[in-house]
Amino acid sequence: MRERTEIGRYLRWLAEHRGLEFESYDELWRWSVEDLDGFWSSVWDFFGVRARAPYTAVLSSRAMPGAEWFPAALLNYAENMVGAEDGLDRPAVHGRSHTRPPVDLTFGELRDQVARARAGLERLGVGKGDRVVAYLPNIPETLVAFLATASLGAIWASCAPEFGARAVVDRFAQIEPKVLLTVSGYRYGDKAVDRSAEVAAVEAGLSSLATTVHVPYGEFGSRGGWDELLAEPGPLAFEAVPFAHPLYVLFSSGTTGLPKAIVHGHGGILLEHLKLHGLQWDLGRGDRLFWPTTTAWMMWNALVSGLLVGAEIVTFDGNPAHPDVAELWRIVAETRATMFGTNPAMIALWRKAGLQPARDFDLHPLRVLGSAGSPLSPDAYGWVTGQFGPDVFLNNGSGGTDVCSGFTACSPLVPLRAGEMSVRCLGVDARALDLDGRPVVGELVIAKPMPSMPVGFWNDPGGVRYRASYFDRYAGVWRQGDWILLTESGGSVITGRSDATLNRGGVRLGTGDFYAVLEELDEVSEGLVVHLEDAEGGAGELILFVVLIGGLELDDALRARIVAALRSSLSPRHGPDRIEAVPAIPKTLTGKKLELPVKRILLGAALEEVASRDALADPAVLEPFVAFARAHG
Repeated sequence: MRERTEIGRYLRWLAEHRGLEFESYDELWRWSVEDLDGFWSSVWDFFGVRARAPYTAVLSSRAMPGAEWFPAALLNYAENMVGAEDGLDRPAVHGRSHTRPPVDLTFGELRDQVARARAGLERLGVGKGDRVVAYLPNIPETLVAFLATASLGAIWASCAPEFGARAVVDRFAQIEPKVLLTVSGYRYGDKAVDRSAEVAAVEAGLSSLATTVHVPYGEFGSRGGWDELLAEPGPLAFEAVPFAHPLYVLFSSGTTGLPKAIVHGHGGILLEHLKLHGLQWDLGRGDRLFWPTTTAWMMWNALVSGLLVGAEIVTFDGNPAHPDVAELWRIVAETRATMFGTNPAMIALWRKAGLQPARDFDLHPLRVLGSAGSPLSPDAYGWVTGQFGPDVFLNNGSGGTDVCSGFTACSPLVPLRAGEMSVRCLGVDARALDLDGRPVVGELVIAKPMPSMPVGFWNDPGGVRYRASYFDRYAGVWRQGDWILLTESGGSVITGRSDATLNRGGVRLGTGDFYAVLEELDEVSEGLVVHLEDAEGGAGELILFVVLIGGLELDDALRARIVAALRSSLSPRHGPDRIEAVPAIPKTLTGKKLELPVKRILLGAALEEVASRDALADPAVLEPFVAFARAHG
């Protein structure tokens, strides 16, 4: 692995250029968090960051929040994506969609479209610091518009077109955009979805808006707006901006109240994604990255950054299970992807459907299968390795929108253990602390600054909301809000959100532990568990909601099997007191289970108090939980 991976090449570079030799990943990781200046300057040099002015220091202030990275440096993220003038005939983007035929762009074609879109945005009055927002799917035009925006030093934000108008306005109105790019509809599998009414409502809700650019998409919309934007050629120029200049705004799920508007900077994202894609994901020139995602999830931002390391990217918009659950594997085979990213829910779906992709498709270019979004069960590890053997490296990781990167992952230099992420990411001083700040199984915290920690929140005078979100419990230490177990082997297991931890008689487990057991049951599609604590100090009530595989009924025998599996796999104290079947599990538009809103509903809160309907994938899914709460007091 040291001979044929990017991290192996990096180790050889460190020995040659820095006189540093490391025998193991653990040694490399410890150096990366103990010598932040040495590590991050090596990332800058190893990947050849393009900058207009050099930095005078790596980290002039280590305060959290408030760390100051690479002062005096002037650069542009977009220039590092498409600024190179060599290899223009190489493929860059492969667009796949259920709405229209494939679209493929070379680096030369991508550069030309970015230059034209940049000139078009300038004609619309967009300049440094202005905001451009997109109500667009994951298609090549979205990438073009994003890079053009970044090249001007303007600020980007995007929402997927499946978002309701209120959810979009709640996000975009906070940053007062000048330009909106949008489609008027799309296809989800074979279903046509008209969004013209939602587009009109979004336009009406954004008082700052000067222009709307309509992007034609299949049978939806005319070619006018987008063609006009790209009508005139222009120079491919890049505004040189400070390291912390805002690049884009990502939004939290916003299940209650306004979503947090998280501002990320050019330099922080550039450095963090060079490290993530090259040294953790093992991507480089000649690779092809396919990670299906909507434009509302940070994984879209991570996907497009594949261009930073010279990899090609595959964009996809459509139903991942149409015409059947093998659809994504067809695209992996057709595009000859070398890295395919997915999530534990899809892996569970493939397992239970009996899918055998390695047998049924030509996947020989595939080297890495990534997984993110929620904990991955040991059985899922077994399914992946059973399908592909040692030829495909399973890289399961955990991170967050808050840093637009990963905290933990797997590494080809470290043995893979079922159910564990084998390493902490380079440059990430991740630790586990209990409520008193002692190092045990507990809260995931980051003890030292990362370049991609947010520049701040939008419209947050004095950083009050920012501090309350990450630094409210431990002074000067970032608290992520996840519950983590650090194993003796050096790996880790994320067991769920720390604010949803299940504490029964002093035995604390994360909700992810429950879901891993449920994945192994053939009768259960997925579940959601909540713990209603006893104010008198008793065990409280543990309630499990399950979605059953089509047509099954939840009888006493099945309840008993579920309880027995949980008690034997977890602990005798964590057998559910009540199990209820529901039609579906409520989730945000980005796929996060609504554990805390459901808990608040069961404790008597009104539906409108716990969740913004437009932030949910399907608001009606919460109604059975409201009915359950009423029926059971």
